[in-house]
Amino acid sequence: MAARLYRVILPVSDIDKATRFYAAVLNDQGQRISDGRHYFDCGGTILACFDPKADGDDYEPTPNPEWLYFSVDDVKAVRDSCIAEGGTPAPEDIHGAPAGEIHRRPWGEVSFYAHDPFGNGICFVQQESIFTGQ
Repeated sequence: MAARLYRVILPVSDIDKATRFYAAVLNDQGQRISDGRHYFDCGGTILACFDPKADGDDYEPTPNPEWLYFSVDDVKAVRDSCIAEGGTPAPEDIHGAPAGEIHRRPWGEVSFYAHDPFGNGICFVQQESIFTGQ
């Protein structure tokens, strides 16, 4: 059997704020697992928002250094929710187009890039346009 990715840890500094943000953006309430962990099922892979201080650990979280990609049915609605809940459109250009705007990328994906309220890079891609390299 091939390995299967089942959980991704997303470091946050305020578990309640993270829960509100991701519940709105993912249109799913998720489940509180512990004082510092809230899980969202993203198509069989768990997005685990993790606030180490709230969970009793003695260190500050740091944002993931790379982007997390989500496929969604309505990229415009997700972008609207992301911005309304405190997400920030990514300021850089990607292949000549503003990353924070919905745009068809050269590889065919219709997407936008943003940062969550904790500095994690997130990208949302219209489901019909995802590119898997195949």
